[in-house]
Amino acid sequence: MNVPVYRFAPSPNGHLHLGHAYSAILNYEAARQSGGRFLLRIEDIDTVRCTPQLQQDMLEDLSWLGLQWELPVRKQSEHFGDYTKALQKLEALGVVYKAYLTRAQIKRFVAKQDASDTPWPRDPDGAPLYPGDNGVLTKQEQQTLHNSEAPYALRLNMTKAIKLAGDPLSWTEAQHGLMQANPAAWGDVVLARKDTPTSYHLSVVVDDALQGITYILRGKDLYHATSVHRLLQTLLELPEPLYEHHDLILDETGRKLAKSAKDTALRELRASGITPAQIRARLGL
Repeated sequence: MNVPVYRFAPSPNGHLHLGHAYSAILNYEAARQSGGRFLLRIEDIDTVRCTPQLQQDMLEDLSWLGLQWELPVRKQSEHFGDYTKALQKLEALGVVYKAYLTRAQIKRFVAKQDASDTPWPRDPDGAPLYPGDNGVLTKQEQQTLHNSEAPYALRLNMTKAIKLAGDPLSWTEAQHGLMQANPAAWGDVVLARKDTPTSYHLSVVVDDALQGITYILRGKDLYHATSVHRLLQTLLELPEPLYEHHDLILDETGRKLAKSAKDTALRELRASGITPAQIRARLGL
């Protein structure tokens, strides 16, 4: 019988809040109760915002909560070569291309389209789909950017990728059964950039496969991203985990907690005298 393998994979680009505590405890307890394994992964591909001090603070917070994990801890910044190999495989399949449009150019193009009768399509997170260089830049402008080695993003040609993947994609949601995937809703997602060898979508599927993750228990904010992950898993011939997307911890206004919004960190709650047991009770655990 295969042993279930769970993981908690935070980014040390800010301090953990109650939402992180909820997801970490859910994964830890699910692994413990099923006789499975619990792994911790540090998602630090952003080597500017993810600092050693924030990583240390994060480990202290998780240990304070009473969680224990296997060693060594996988740090993405130490495994860029793994993501490069996966990217090269996708390039060999002909589904990766260089995209040169800047955020400002995309914003101007989308604003112009939105002002017309047909608003520009958005992905499930609300970001505009990539319009493609051909719709904004002339061939000469594209060639000039290429020759000058200008900054670029390596994007997935979603149309080609879906065609190559074949049959309609799906995944199994633990509590609800088979879910139909719709990766096209995301458009041509970024897989890497000139100065960054990977993106979240690419690294997460590679890491989960290499670590043998069998059960992905994460927030509902990543539910729709599973469509992209199933597409990449299929193209890269990686195993398919079982998925479960849990409810999010919201503030009093109904907004999900976020590090970027400076929501109350676990460290602040610790400093105020709250105990791990009180944290669990507050989270309904």
